[in-house]
Amino acid sequence: MNIYTYAAIDIGSNAVRLLINTIYETKDTVTFNKTSLIRVPVRLGQDVFTQGKISERTINRLTETMTAYKLLMNVYNVDKYRAFATSAMREAKNSQEVINSVKEKSGIKIEIISGEEEAKVIFSSELKNFLKSDKYYLFVDVGGGSTEISLLNRGEVHHSRSFPIGTVRLLGKKVEESYLVTTIKPWIKKITQGKSVELLGSGGNINYVFKNSGKKEGKYLSHSYIHQRYELLKHLTYEERVEKFNMKPDRADVIVPALLIYDSIMKFAHATRINIPKIGTADGMINLMYKRNKK
Repeated sequence: MNIYTYAAIDIGSNAVRLLINTIYETKDTVTFNKTSLIRVPVRLGQDVFTQGKISERTINRLTETMTAYKLLMNVYNVDKYRAFATSAMREAKNSQEVINSVKEKSGIKIEIISGEEEAKVIFSSELKNFLKSDKYYLFVDVGGGSTEISLLNRGEVHHSRSFPIGTVRLLGKKVEESYLVTTIKPWIKKITQGKSVELLGSGGNINYVFKNSGKKEGKYLSHSYIHQRYELLKHLTYEERVEKFNMKPDRADVIVPALLIYDSIMKFAHATRINIPKIGTADGMINLMYKRNKK
């Protein structure tokens, strides 16, 4: 048996995540085991979507986070890693300055990936294990700055698009809720016409909702449940969400716009349920690194 330790650092608009996987490779099988997952709510998007660039204070927070992640990867004896940034870093006027600063102080090189690359990275993961060959799935990954939507069937991506709407962007009123109806709805109607689809949800917020639903692993959430949670939480104050549901402060504000997006997309697609495989961009990046290394 060969054993490898790979890591991926996902620098999103809301949080920065470090995923460390131990990979067990035998003659016949390859198993990816999540060893550690750490999340720090750096909130790059809060700066970028209001000021157009990342502030000095946030650069320092990001650098400290990356320095800590580098130490953790050393402790775990990580063989290979990639650090990649998405929506907020793509739009920041000073992104190169930030990348240079982080590299100088932490030793970690950050690469910026496009929305289309982001979707492809996710599909490099074990997502195919959750797909039934005869069904159409609408994969929806809601982040802080963007939402990636793809139509899948028989393990293939039929349509894929990245939309500049996310939880942090909605909170900062840098995109109107009407964008869902004017832009996303017609696109979904077009690609799902005549098809019965189920949703696959990805992202910290939908994972949180599933975890607190009481459902067992492998089960799904109904559209009515998603809609009810959205209606319940949007009528509570930020403080009430923290107090009544014991939410982390950085979850209590973004949960409502996230549920708005999922609820709207399910309505547009006439989807009655959503599956949450708990697979994200970091998982896909580790799978992609492994496959490329084997080649």
